[in-house]
Amino acid sequence: MTEVGPPVRRGAGRPTREQAEARHAELLDTALDLFLEHGYEQATVEAIAARVNMTKRTIYALYPDKASLFLAAVRRAIDRQAVPRAVLDGLDSGDLTATLAAIARLRIDQVMTSDGLRLQRIINTESYRFPEIFVTSYEVSTGPVVDFVVEMLERAAAAGEIAPVDCDQAARAFLSMAVGGQVRAIVAGRPPTRRQLEQRVRFAVRLLLDGLRPR
Repeated sequence: MTEVGPPVRRGAGRPTREQAEARHAELLDTALDLFLEHGYEQATVEAIAARVNMTKRTIYALYPDKASLFLAAVRRAIDRQAVPRAVLDGLDSGDLTATLAAIARLRIDQVMTSDGLRLQRIINTESYRFPEIFVTSYEVSTGPVVDFVVEMLERAAAAGEIAPVDCDQAARAFLSMAVGGQVRAIVAGRPPTRRQLEQRVRFAVRLLLDGLRPR
């Protein structure tokens, strides 16, 4: 008769790739929260490790110092705010007025989300220390929207709908006027009402197109 030994206990084993990615994302999101709550100087890797239930050693194996962890957390937040080109194309109704208004609403609505608001606040408070986060935010999130508006204005100018103009300058001015002012108010804790936002977006679109109307 063959003797049967005690059952072999299997260890928990290494996490799957999906589990590791989820934990990494949790680390970066938690780090961003603490950097926002306490500021870069006061937030510590120890506090982040405790909040996310990791060891400091695990975190330092991924990021050699607090600065690299901060930049990775901000970069993740910026990437999540990037608007896919397909989304922008979907806003193009063929009507320049309606499309410009839709783009402005999209950008404002992004900042009004909890993720968008905390990212904007981090950029506002820490870009003097890490200017690269402002540059990255523009290149990844804002720049492609500016480029899309430029394309629309160039197309409208070619069709004679608007006068020939420096379309890059016009696109930047439009987004600053239609979006920038609203974002500053939202970040400051004084968000306009939905009705006010709609009025301001329409005014900015009308002002731009009236100024670019062929004479």
